[in-house]
Amino acid sequence: MTGTAGDPAELPVCPAGGADPKLTQIIFIALVAIAFTAGYITLYATLINAIWFRNEAVTANRWLIPVGVMTFSLLVGLCRKYLHAPTVMEGGFIESMKGGGHKVDYRTFPGALASSLFSLLAGVSVGPEGGIVILVGDVTAFLQEKLRIARESAETSFGVNVAALASAFNGIVGSPLFTGVFATEFQVGGNRNALKFLTWNLLAGCIGFLFYLLIGLPSFARSIAFTPIGELHFVYVLYAIALGIVGSLLAVFAGIAMQATASVMERVFNDRIFAPILAAGAITSIVGYFIPNLLFSGENQIHAIIADPAAIGAGMLLAMAVLKILLLALAFRSGYIGGPLFPILFSATMLGLATNLIVPGVPVSICILCIEAAALALAMGAPLTAILLVAVVGTADTTMLLLLTISSVTAMVLATGLKRRRAVPD
Repeated sequence: MTGTAGDPAELPVCPAGGADPKLTQIIFIALVAIAFTAGYITLYATLINAIWFRNEAVTANRWLIPVGVMTFSLLVGLCRKYLHAPTVMEGGFIESMKGGGHKVDYRTFPGALASSLFSLLAGVSVGPEGGIVILVGDVTAFLQEKLRIARESAETSFGVNVAALASAFNGIVGSPLFTGVFATEFQVGGNRNALKFLTWNLLAGCIGFLFYLLIGLPSFARSIAFTPIGELHFVYVLYAIALGIVGSLLAVFAGIAMQATASVMERVFNDRIFAPILAAGAITSIVGYFIPNLLFSGENQIHAIIADPAAIGAGMLLAMAVLKILLLALAFRSGYIGGPLFPILFSATMLGLATNLIVPGVPVSICILCIEAAALALAMGAPLTAILLVAVVGTADTTMLLLLTISSVTAMVLATGLKRRRAVPD
């Protein structure tokens, strides 16, 4: 490609045969992406409420939990076998937010759509963002082909796809900047077209944010809101550092769980499709029967737990934090489609509530939000994205933003030290 990366208004022509998109095409793709995402989220919310949360038969008969989990797990397996549905089985949490290594191909869209919905309805520990990445990528690939945008250029195709994801995620997260930060940290650093792609990203992100705001759909923003901290005390800085270490340990545990689960799945089930999915469904059914709060991504159950954590107790909260991560790793490595954000937020919140019960002198908002920021920063390798996400979800004020930054930096420093230590031979 030719052109100047410093001038986002300049749209050069690709030698491979197609032109870079015009800004009007970026706007159109952004509108399609957020409209599709809004429809997907609305459909998902409608189905999960009708089948699970507002179904009196299920709430009155807990034995229906294993029936539902196993039924939808079987449907996920059928989608993989006969509709060639993709998975997020490869890689880690970062890869799941990029589509799990899925090769964009809109011909697999029906299988991906069905499998992602069935994965969410199965009650396993995944969030909707992983499916949205795959589906929006397929939709964007289709639009690029129909609009004759230069898909032959990997850079341009990537830039358009990230812009579409900015529209999708900025709407559901509830921040016009979330995916701009996400893309900057993960994708466009060092790219000669970085400024141009970031301009597309910010434009599409604002469109998605405004779309969601105007039609009144609920976003993740303020979904786990806490009272602002206000005055800063020096001891809060020490709390943030200590809690950053706790969040780091949670992220390390999540990484170990992912690796161990992948190893076990490969050794026990090899390349079979149905066996690992049904095994994961059975384990989720058993856990969900005894602890229903661990079903699904956790975004609906978390509010009742925050309202009265003492009724559950510190020991049970710690157990739920561990089990949620194990269920997340199990769901990822067995073939379900989904994302890690809310399951990790749920686990970090349980850990924060338990910490507050054990050390009541530490404000609960600091306990929860600092652990969340550190865990996400290390798990995703993106501290700015983690800080922004936790700040938006938890309505952090300036003081809390400082503490979130300290806890995230603590996590990244620990990660850097661990990498250096592993690189040194014995």
